[in-house]
Amino acid sequence: MDILQRIIAVNTNTYHGYSLCQAMDGISKAGFKYIELTATKGWTEHVFPTMSLKELYKIKDELKENDLIPISMSGHCNLMDKGRIADFIANIRLAGFFGCEHVISSIGEAHLKDKVEISNFEVAGHIQELIPYLEEYNLILGLENHGKHGTGKCLKDIIDIVNSPRVVINYDTANAIFYGAVNLEEDVEDCINEIGHIHLKDKAGRQDEWNFPALGKGRIDFKMILSKLKQAENNCPLSIEIEFTKNGAKNIEEINQAVKDSYQYLQSIGLEI
Repeated sequence: MDILQRIIAVNTNTYHGYSLCQAMDGISKAGFKYIELTATKGWTEHVFPTMSLKELYKIKDELKENDLIPISMSGHCNLMDKGRIADFIANIRLAGFFGCEHVISSIGEAHLKDKVEISNFEVAGHIQELIPYLEEYNLILGLENHGKHGTGKCLKDIIDIVNSPRVVINYDTANAIFYGAVNLEEDVEDCINEIGHIHLKDKAGRQDEWNFPALGKGRIDFKMILSKLKQAENNCPLSIEIEFTKNGAKNIEEINQAVKDSYQYLQSIGLEI
């Protein structure tokens, strides 16, 4: 079996409802070395721009203590809403503070009701305003397929308009099915060269059912995705996200076990972590 080496993180949104300290402990003990911090307004605010410097430096120290490297930060904002651009710039600065390489956002507001909807050309214009900040903090913006922008093909259209190496697709494998209702293999092929960060998320149950278990427990063909990436010589980072069912995880032990199971699954399909 070929052993594939690439950055593999765990998104702390996996620990929604629990503290960042608990997330770092579980992720580290499972064997992972990389972490994706979550700063999603109104949902999972493990880090947030309104935190004091004292709080933020404490988190930096705890990351070092747990031997975890923050590779990316989920900082979802509604990029269709001009009024939210300043908030996302604050998230860019926060990602820079932690030394992340990627900052992630959906086009619309993840987990909050969007109040503004505009055309792809207008969205691209808003995103182009962010490029100087991405350059200043040496960050790559990953646009996540989510909600009405649920497919990679849809995001590719926006990225083509933006036309900057600083803006890529953060491809969420389960969202493409849940929101986009697409053939996953075809959708990945449509945008493989624009993918710069991936949320590895499994999908079980019906297409429209909120059911995102540990990797290997659903029906996503991760071997196919890794094969497509290898063929395209795309060595983008991977970040595991487990969102369970609508009821959430039963307890912290269930989350920790799901993270461990995901680690073992990825090893079983030839990934070195």
